[in-house]
Amino acid sequence: MSVFLGLDTSNYTTSAAIYDTETGEIVQAKKLLPVKPGEKGLRQSDAVFHHTVQLPEVLAELQLPALSGIGVSVRPRNTEGSYMPCFLCGEGTAKMLGQALQIPVYQTSHQTGHILAALYAAKKLDWKNREFLAFHVSGGTTDCVLCQPEQENLLQIRPVSSSLDLKAGQLIDRVGLLLGLQFPCGAALEALAMQSQKHFQYKPVMKGLNCCLSGLENQCAAMRNNPEMTKEDIAKFCLSAIADVLLTMTETALEAYPEIPVLYAGGVMSDRYLQNMLKTAVSGETAFAAPDYSCDNAAGTAVYAALCHVDHH
Repeated sequence: MSVFLGLDTSNYTTSAAIYDTETGEIVQAKKLLPVKPGEKGLRQSDAVFHHTVQLPEVLAELQLPALSGIGVSVRPRNTEGSYMPCFLCGEGTAKMLGQALQIPVYQTSHQTGHILAALYAAKKLDWKNREFLAFHVSGGTTDCVLCQPEQENLLQIRPVSSSLDLKAGQLIDRVGLLLGLQFPCGAALEALAMQSQKHFQYKPVMKGLNCCLSGLENQCAAMRNNPEMTKEDIAKFCLSAIADVLLTMTETALEAYPEIPVLYAGGVMSDRYLQNMLKTAVSGETAFAAPDYSCDNAAGTAVYAALCHVDHH
């Protein structure tokens, strides 16, 4: 039996997952890092502290079986200089477990983990053997990347386009806080948006293949002073505008890389409203992860370990 542990200690979630390659099943355990009411996020020192406390609790939930290997995210992206202290928590735990159990540890990036988790959830893991576009849309990224098979890192990930200012997750949280929601605001903002009957069309601000989102925050703030606009309407405007931006980014990326499939991953893509808008608007082959595999998770790092283990053996 081949069972692999995945760990991910991102800026907002302590995550662990077990991947059984014989059954194909993944069991996850995760816990959000606590953010005080009204605050917009966490300092890295606080994130490291909370991960240190929460990792043993999350691992205890999984009741670890005999393991063949461990996958862990040790950096945000597989690029030079990509670093965040919070990933040291997962990296250190993985190394200690690997040494104690005498099993290999496979290190990857948080972004690769997101992409592999989305591929697993969408039953598209075979895409790792072909070229595809992937969107990683979260609090820290609004990126479109080109993914190609690679022996060293499994996937070679090259940037295609990005947001030049605010990221989509940041925008959602800022608008959510503006409307009195609790951070992180994604699920609550989606629930509000679904109650609005208004229809919005937004013309994205693009610079080449890249987008700009800061103007959207200003527009949402201005809407708060319009008595005809309810909280539900502002939430719907925010999400529908993000969908329009992602659609435009997709179309321009497909002009540069025609006729290849597109994957949507990252916490923001757990939003069913966004998924539904993109599913109906994007022509060509697309794949979306279920919400539990879109938000920060360790499923992708567990899958990474399993795939690397096969290559090394």
